Amino acid sequence: MDKLPKLPIGIQTFEIIRTEGYLYVDKTKYLVDLIDNGRVYFLSRPRRFGKSLTVSTFDALFSGKKELFKGLYAEEFLNRPNYKISPVVQLDMSNLTTNTGVEGFHASILERLQENARHFGISLGSSAPGDAFYSLLKNVAEKHESPVVLLIDEYDSPILRHVFDLPKVGEIRETLKDFYMRVKSADKYLRFVFMTGISKFSKMGVFSALNNLKDISAKDDYATMLGYTEKELLSNFDGYLDKTAAKRKETKEELIAKIRDYYDGFSFDGEERLYNPFSTLNFFDDAAFKNYWFESGTPSVLVDYIRRHDLEVEAFRGREVSENFTATAEIERASPESFLFQSGYLTIKARNDGNLTLDYPNKEVLSSVARLFLNGKFNAEGFDAEANRLSKVLANGDAEELVQMYDRLLTSIPYDIYEREEKKYAAENRKRKIYPLAESFFHALLFSMLWSSCLQTTAENHSYKGRSDIETEKNGHHYVIELKIADGKEASEKAAEEALRQIREKGYADKYAGQNAILLGLGVDREARRVGKAKMERVP
Repeated sequence: MDKLPKLPIGIQTFEIIRTEGYLYVDKTKYLVDLIDNGRVYFLSRPRRFGKSLTVSTFDALFSGKKELFKGLYAEEFLNRPNYKISPVVQLDMSNLTTNTGVEGFHASILERLQENARHFGISLGSSAPGDAFYSLLKNVAEKHESPVVLLIDEYDSPILRHVFDLPKVGEIRETLKDFYMRVKSADKYLRFVFMTGISKFSKMGVFSALNNLKDISAKDDYATMLGYTEKELLSNFDGYLDKTAAKRKETKEELIAKIRDYYDGFSFDGEERLYNPFSTLNFFDDAAFKNYWFESGTPSVLVDYIRRHDLEVEAFRGREVSENFTATAEIERASPESFLFQSGYLTIKARNDGNLTLDYPNKEVLSSVARLFLNGKFNAEGFDAEANRLSKVLANGDAEELVQMYDRLLTSIPYDIYEREEKKYAAENRKRKIYPLAESFFHALLFSMLWSSCLQTTAENHSYKGRSDIETEKNGHHYVIELKIADGKEASEKAAEEALRQIREKGYADKYAGQNAILLGLGVDREARRVGKAKMERVP
């Protein structure tokens, strides 16, 4: 086998990738298209999805580094008769200091501007961030007698770091609003502007100063500009697919199916599907399925958001929203589906007549979020270790151990969490006099447990006679689960028998005839907060 190119894990500088033997998936066609068809653009994508590498590639493209583009689509662009090198001002807003007050924030912005000024050998002439920014663009353009290329990466990072500290967010936003306003006022000094970020704020906030930007985040033509399509995966990583399949003792087709299930599924237009680049690169490096993208960031903001909004993990599967659902509010006041989508935890599964269907993109994200729900919302401390082996338990057809693990999960939740949920359900259902701790609570825990282990799990599957509660599958074992809640040990035993009888009578498992189905009726004792009884039946 020929020597494979190195994997550019964590490398965001285009020049390093192209000169030091790293693999590069050619995305330069999109960059050339943007340059040919406009001047001022904005692109939002989740973290670690290739935004910074795109900014670096634009820098090299406008700086005339022709040797870096040999063999790439953009090589022709650099050889055009009318091609001109342009001065490039680049700002990475994720490097700003935001925890030292307004004056410290202003000083941090000024330092970034001074770095650019020193590079071009000019002075700024002002200590106010907005005025200094305008001076930078004007003075660079006049010195080089050429309009400037402005590249701003992670424009919203200062706000996202303090998303729940509303006073601080307000201060930062006002500074950024004044700062970014200069992009519009300096238009005559600019050849091209490209900005990236995770979120798009409403027109009442930062973006009111940037209303001349063309937002390409949801445009079909640029849906695959970042991330890997399956075609790109198969063509660029073919050698790694062969190597990894051999190492894992799988066929190439089996490996591709698993990678697709685990890391594919991101979509920004409801049509094209993309592999997460960070996770894909790390997978080929380790030859092991892990939650690389999720674990590379700090989920504390997401945990805080889940707690504040009392979210349920299954509530976002197949969530219907309007096409403009992300543009209704600032990120700290956004709806849960908007917050999760802009953060990369939800994606567009389908588009239909002005509406979108959202869902978790793949197993990596779903399992990671499910674990956050268990640990962050329900304080199920120590369940991560259980989740890591649950997949093996089900792969062995061990339904008894599945029941025991669920029971241990129920007992691991602190009493005050149960009391909190009881009060919530009592308040929600006071008029209907429903028992305070509803069946949905126990369903949510079981779903989260199964999803946290990357198991293919679905709810309310339709049969020809009804709908099953939960179905999951591993290694050819099909589990059909019906869960019922009762009060007291005797009642929960009867509930388990009734649940198993319902599976049989409604034919929930008939579609698995001859496929090794395991029927499982669970009776949960609401008073004891444990599994009261489990009844199971194996159908070869």
